[in-house]
Amino acid sequence: MPQTNAGPGSGEVRSIGPAEAEPLVREGAVTVLDVRTPGEYAQLGHIPGALLLPVDFVVSAPAVLPRAPRPVLVVCEHGVRSVRASSVLAAAGVADVLNLSGGMARWSGPREFSPGRMLGPSEWLLRQGRQLPRGGRALDAAGSAGRHALVLASAGYAVHAVDRDEDAIARLSDTASRLGLPLEAETRDLEQDGVDLGESCYDLVVGFRYLHRPLFPALVRALRPGGLLVYETFTRAQAQAGRKPSNPAFLLEPGELARLVAPLEIVDAREGDVDGDHVASVAARKPA
Repeated sequence: MPQTNAGPGSGEVRSIGPAEAEPLVREGAVTVLDVRTPGEYAQLGHIPGALLLPVDFVVSAPAVLPRAPRPVLVVCEHGVRSVRASSVLAAAGVADVLNLSGGMARWSGPREFSPGRMLGPSEWLLRQGRQLPRGGRALDAAGSAGRHALVLASAGYAVHAVDRDEDAIARLSDTASRLGLPLEAETRDLEQDGVDLGESCYDLVVGFRYLHRPLFPALVRALRPGGLLVYETFTRAQAQAGRKPSNPAFLLEPGELARLVAPLEIVDAREGDVDGDHVASVAARKPA
């Protein structure tokens, strides 16, 4: 008989074995979420089509999972981490969560050995781990459904997430409330003239895959002295490679991001092809 594990503050998580899971996977009846590390995913093999989101960042799953009305089958190596991840998903309001009992160690169905592109927070943000302030207030600018805001809030930041997408902000607010996270979500158009985000309000400001050049002075003003801006978005090379976005208004010129974040002090930067996307990335600190 399937076992159940109650997700905190939510419904139940149902555990199923490989024999029950294999036909569901074969028929495309479930979204498979692999919560192992990228190394395990690639080297030990994964279920074909499985999405990769390590358990440490599974709090961001509601922001990045497909919104198709299918159950989510959560998978790890031995069925231990997946129990924890499944409970988080259920608590966050994901309606139908299945845990693969015994994990990939018991899986006898099809298996692929290839790297996966990790969902959840940007690798650039994770790379700044040592640079990030130890707690405080954080602003997530134009973060949509909150793949960064949710992770930052779970790490102890008091997060203010701002985006003009009412539906995304409503979902983010609901998720944060269900999980008891310190997160305020606000619907706001950051492209209105004279946008004011406050002065010296935040220890950390993040922005990803979004470009509105007139916003940068407001982002800089919003940082406290010693605060860090972590930003990444597309360059002109993205359009030249035939990929979206292609509108020049949303694409950086070579070297432009460093100029936009001035007078912040750049502590880390890169520009080029990252996992198939052409981006510029910067981490820059406001002088103390």
